[in-house]
Amino acid sequence: MHRPYRFTARNGREGSIYEQGIYLVVLIGTALVLVAAFSSLIAFRFGAPLLLVFLLIGLAAGTDGLGLDFDNAPVAYFVGSLALAVVLFDSGFRTPLAAFKQAALPALSLATFGVVLTAGLVGLCTHYLTDFSWLESFLLGSIVASTDAAAVFFLLRVGNISIRDRVRSTLEVESGSNDPIAIFLTLTLVSVLATGEAIKPQQLAGDVLTGFLVQMGLGVAGGLVGGRLILWLVEKLDLDRGLMPIFVLALSLMVFAAAGAIGGSGFLAVYIAGLIAGNARLRAAASLLRFQDGMTWLAQIIMFLVLGLFATPSQFPIIVGDAIAIGLFLIFIGRPLAVALCLIPFRFPRAETAFVSWVGLRGAVSILLAITPLISEIPNGRALFNFAFIIVLVSLIVQGWTVGTVARRLGLVLPPRLGPLEKVTLDLPGTRHHELLTYRVIADSPVARGERIPRWARPSLVLRSGRSLSFQDAGRLQPGDYVYIVIPGAFPHLLDRLFASRAELDPQDVEFFGDFTVDPQRPARELAEAYELELAAEEADWTIAELIAARVSGTPEYGDRVVLGDIELIVRDADPKGRITSVGVSLDPPKPSESIVTILSVGGIWHWLTTPFRRGKDEEKPRTKAHLDSLQKEARPTRAAPAEEA
Repeated sequence: MHRPYRFTARNGREGSIYEQGIYLVVLIGTALVLVAAFSSLIAFRFGAPLLLVFLLIGLAAGTDGLGLDFDNAPVAYFVGSLALAVVLFDSGFRTPLAAFKQAALPALSLATFGVVLTAGLVGLCTHYLTDFSWLESFLLGSIVASTDAAAVFFLLRVGNISIRDRVRSTLEVESGSNDPIAIFLTLTLVSVLATGEAIKPQQLAGDVLTGFLVQMGLGVAGGLVGGRLILWLVEKLDLDRGLMPIFVLALSLMVFAAAGAIGGSGFLAVYIAGLIAGNARLRAAASLLRFQDGMTWLAQIIMFLVLGLFATPSQFPIIVGDAIAIGLFLIFIGRPLAVALCLIPFRFPRAETAFVSWVGLRGAVSILLAITPLISEIPNGRALFNFAFIIVLVSLIVQGWTVGTVARRLGLVLPPRLGPLEKVTLDLPGTRHHELLTYRVIADSPVARGERIPRWARPSLVLRSGRSLSFQDAGRLQPGDYVYIVIPGAFPHLLDRLFASRAELDPQDVEFFGDFTVDPQRPARELAEAYELELAAEEADWTIAELIAARVSGTPEYGDRVVLGDIELIVRDADPKGRITSVGVSLDPPKPSESIVTILSVGGIWHWLTTPFRRGKDEEKPRTKAHLDSLQKEARPTRAAPAEEA
């Protein structure tokens, strides 16, 4: 009679213990996330790469730190893959399609040939430095061959490093699309090592090529279909605004899983789906961006904490020397050589090639791939994981900590185009073709100085000192006013210039814009005659804008520079279609900075080898004193930034 009661009581005690375990896991997990979030304040203060901080917090809480024992490889791989998919979707969502198109070819070259070259070079180095077999060495090379999307996107966007759009886009597209070849190389070599079958190099190469094409093709197809599906469902279903971001996130993970299930690259598919959705001006895009920003932060924190927990630092000392040596070889030789060879057809300047080489950070992708030998239980699997983990640490410390410094050293940091700007984008119900923007009028901005707002923008409300005024009744806008404006979705950047204050430039930035401006529509012949420049016959008939466009790599952008003899032309401003609207002239252009990064590029090696033969030609020519009154649009006693000209 009392047996059911005793049975229930026993279960109750077990249930109580189980519930206490849940509370303990949640308590520890949330504490780690909070510590990681709080550490961002310290990291920003000292310029430390945040992803490295998250990884170190995971290490400190693990087996050799606080004693949290987490040794479940499949769970670590699963959590890391889901988190990376969230990061990639958000990255694609924020990438303009124009930037993607411009960077697609160089990025594809780096994502394919670059990964294979890097894997081969690191494999050779590993074999001669360690006791690994040839297969194990090339497996380690494949594991660390791809750049990490989370690390690259994080450093370039959160770090607010302002560089040329083509360089930034090349790095972002490469990191978002180079996973398929690295994953397939890794899985192929893991399967060969796990089965112990004899290796047939030709068959292995054929299998790798075929598998890569299948993964890439199905990944692209899955991304295109998934992106269109997201657009269609968002437009057709009238979901609550609170549910919309969750719905889109779930759809993105479904695209990731479906593409992977049919044999494609889920990572590439989810990136392309984000690219399509983000460039289609989805309904409630502003709320989606805010939600995804928070989810991306959470995904990166969880991913790096879990991967840090999985590592065992007490096993590192026996291999740390060799692992650091391989990491430095990858940073200073393997990656730069592969990048330089892949970018030869695309006419990247030496400094930009060097920067692309330097920002090839290793991160979560490499650690995730290093888990696969453990899941397959191949010999030396733990050693391979430890090597990869240390290489990632070396990459995040050496490269992640110095990205901004290297960009400034190479002269790639662009001065700000706009000064302070306070702006909020609000969702406008009922249409996706217009936006409702809120600007706060800042002192010394063009609108505060009386500049008129264009006719295509419709100011609807002005808030001034707590009062609501119509735009017609408000009169001239005053500093501190909040202005609500309805605009067509394609033109917010034009209004930003009206509501931004002057950009404050330091002396080095002022030098960036040259001594004076010239009309980009004047003939290049006039510039050549004034400064004794040597131009080809057809170039003399071009405009200055056409000459610059022909000599830069890709579409002309703000900050592009072209050296002509003893002068340098600087693109001060260009419209979104790449038409040059303002050109500066520097009469004393700075010489390019030399560093180990630029010297290791192919262009740097060639320049170094040919220097003795060019000394006679490089002698400084006497500079003409001819005045450029016919060319000079306006000369100022102080050099000005484009934002000031506006």
